Amino acid sequence: MNAGLLLDTLLVLILLWLAWAALASRDLFRGIVLFIAFGLVLSMAWVRLGAPDVALAEAAIGAGLTGALLLATWGRLPGRNGRRGGQDDSGDENGD
Repeated sequence: MNAGLLLDTLLVLILLWLAWAALASRDLFRGIVLFIAFGLVLSMAWVRLGAPDVALAEAAIGAGLTGALLLATWGRLPGRNGRRGGQDDSGDENGD
């Protein structure tokens, strides 16, 4: 078994594990981080396939931009400031 085939097999196994872990994660932040890692490893796979332009686009858009947007959205979710979801700033849960 040559080194190239071993590296390709390792990349496939890592990609499968990252995809499964990102989808199966119950923690949203962990899922986002795993999604970003998936995009970076996928860009390495594109380089191995001889498509550096696709790899660069995957790293910039797939992992970079989309990951940053997901993390920004995660930071704006209700309940991230120690408040419970459904409460407004006045603290009145009924909205009256």
